[in-house]
Amino acid sequence: MSAKEFPKKAIFICNGSKCGKHKEIKKYFKHTIKEQGLKHEIEVFNIECSDRCKCAPIVYNQSENQWHEKVTLSQAEKIMEKLKA
Repeated sequence: MSAKEFPKKAIFICNGSKCGKHKEIKKYFKHTIKEQGLKHEIEVFNIECSDRCKCAPIVYNQSENQWHEKVTLSQAEKIMEKLKA
């Protein structure tokens, strides 16, 4: 059995009832990763409700160990730039 390669960086997006309504954030990350050929470097995961609904949408950047709240598309672009660096 061969070893599975996993990306070194990951984005975790809360998929709770309020965060899950912000589908454009997840769509942006997935589209950008695919478009820029970063699929083997960065992966996107859904996480269960983080119980921080007042701060929706919540995004966790694994490579920098940072939580982001009330993420806008502009902030998502900045997160993506850091991940690509």
